[in-house]
Amino acid sequence: MRDQREFASVELLNEALVADVAATLAADLKQQGSAILVVSGGRTPLGFMQLLSRQTLAWSKVTVTLADERWVDADDADSNEKLVRDNLLVNAASAANFVGLKNAALTAAEGETVASELLGSLGKFSVVILGMGEDGHTASLFPGAANLARGLELNSGQACIAMTPLHAPHERMSLTLTRLLASRRIILHLCGEKKRRVLTAALAGDDVQALPVRAILRQEQTPVSIYFTPDLRN
Repeated sequence: MRDQREFASVELLNEALVADVAATLAADLKQQGSAILVVSGGRTPLGFMQLLSRQTLAWSKVTVTLADERWVDADDADSNEKLVRDNLLVNAASAANFVGLKNAALTAAEGETVASELLGSLGKFSVVILGMGEDGHTASLFPGAANLARGLELNSGQACIAMTPLHAPHERMSLTLTRLLASRRIILHLCGEKKRRVLTAALAGDDVQALPVRAILRQEQTPVSIYFTPDLRN
């Protein structure tokens, strides 16, 4: 259920990851006429997104959404939606459909129900691309956050959960573990030796509260692929 690939450079990783993701989306497009891609924010996936945006796919039948979002306006520099619109939903991929996590509610907690209903209605994801923080968080499932246990609950029936990290800015909306696992596959995209050390620690233990990424790595419901490079250039 888990495989790991290591690459000598960011460029080689991005080329392989794009080929893999494009093939996964193409398979769902052929089999069911639609596909759903879940991506994450941050610097790590920028090159991947830019390269993927140029791939020849039936993008008008692809829905793109987010693993998590900061509770800021969509034009804010910290918005994952803005990052995706600027780097992925361009070129050929400009024809894709986008479903955001930020809604009109004043707080993420107030917007949780609307976001959960929207994301819950999308159906099974084709592929989820996740990152991992040096604290072991993935999506916005942060260690120490008050709602973490709810976010990591299996079979919760809830798609989204409001999260407030202890040591990172902004209230967040995150997909729950339940919703992340409702995918044909998950890809963990990591760069740098610090991330390797966190990954090694995550694989060696089982306390998901301490390192929430363990909940992804240790489950047996959804296949996980790890794409890693020690190269930090993004």
